[in-house]
Amino acid sequence: MICSTNATKYFDALCAVDHVSAEIQTGSVFGLIGSNGAGKSTFLRMLSGILKPDEGSITIDDEEIFENVPLKNKCFYISDEQFFFSGITPLELQKHYSLYYPLFDKERYKHLMKAFELDEKRKIRTFSKGMKKQVSVIMGLCSGAEYLFCDETFDGLDPVARQAVKSLFAEDIAERGITPIIASHNLRELEDICDHIGLLHRGGILFSRDLDDMKLGIHKVQVIWNKPFPESSLSALNIIHKDRRGSLYTLTVRGTREEVQNIISQTEPTFFELLPLSLEEIFISETEVIGYDIKSLLL
Repeated sequence: MICSTNATKYFDALCAVDHVSAEIQTGSVFGLIGSNGAGKSTFLRMLSGILKPDEGSITIDDEEIFENVPLKNKCFYISDEQFFFSGITPLELQKHYSLYYPLFDKERYKHLMKAFELDEKRKIRTFSKGMKKQVSVIMGLCSGAEYLFCDETFDGLDPVARQAVKSLFAEDIAERGITPIIASHNLRELEDICDHIGLLHRGGILFSRDLDDMKLGIHKVQVIWNKPFPESSLSALNIIHKDRRGSLYTLTVRGTREEVQNIISQTEPTFFELLPLSLEEIFISETEVIGYDIKSLLL
C-alpha cells in the first residue's frame, strides 16, 4: 500500500504539491487527474522516490521510498517527458534495466516488442512520440515492478495502442497484482480502467474516492412531461443539475435508484429513462458540492 501523509514539495517559493494525503491500496488502479500545473508529475516523482517531500512523508509497504534502493526495485516510473540515453536502442535499454530489476522478463520483452512492431535494434531517438511511449510501457511491464507510476502514459498513443496498453495493465493486475498510478488531465482516458480517483488542483488534493462508491448515489435521468416542469412534485428529489433541450429534461440527481424511480414515476412522465453517468459527469456533480467547476479545472 502507498501512503502519502501531508506530502508537500516546494520549488523556491512555489508550492507544487500542498499537503497531499492519500492512501492507494495494493492491486487497485488509481487515477490521478488535474489540469496542467496541478502537481501531478511532482507528486508522481515523490511517489517513485525521485524527489523528497519537504514536509510530510510518503511510504510504500510501510517504508520510506526516498533513497530506498531495494524498495525502488519494486517501482517503475514512466515519465511524460521521455528521456533516453543518446544513441541507445530498445535492446540496449532492456539490458540496462535488467541490471536494476532482477525480475525483468526478457522473453516477455521480446514478445511485446514484436507485438507492437518495434525494432529493438533501431535507435530510440528515431522513434515517434507514440513509439517511445510504447517502449517505456514495455520496459515497465517487463521490469517485474509491483508499482507503476505513469505520467500521461496514453498521451501520444494511437487508439489501438492505447487500448492494447490498457489491456496489458488489466492482465498484469489480474495475474501479478500490480498497482498502476496513472496521472492524466483527460478524464476519458481513465474512465474504463481506474477504480479509484484522486483530483489534484493547485497542488492540493480536492478529494480521493472509490469510483464505484461515487456511482452508487448519483444518477442521470432523461424525462419528458406533457405539462410544465413539476417543480413541487420533485421537491423531495435532490437535483444537482438540470438541463433542458426542447421537451427533454436531463437531470443529475442524488439518491438510491429506487427512490429516484418512485418520485419521478409519481409525476406521470410521458418518457422516463435512467442512464449511466460518465466519469466526467460524476466529477462535475462531486466538485460542485465543494465549490469547484470541473470544466474549468480539466480543460
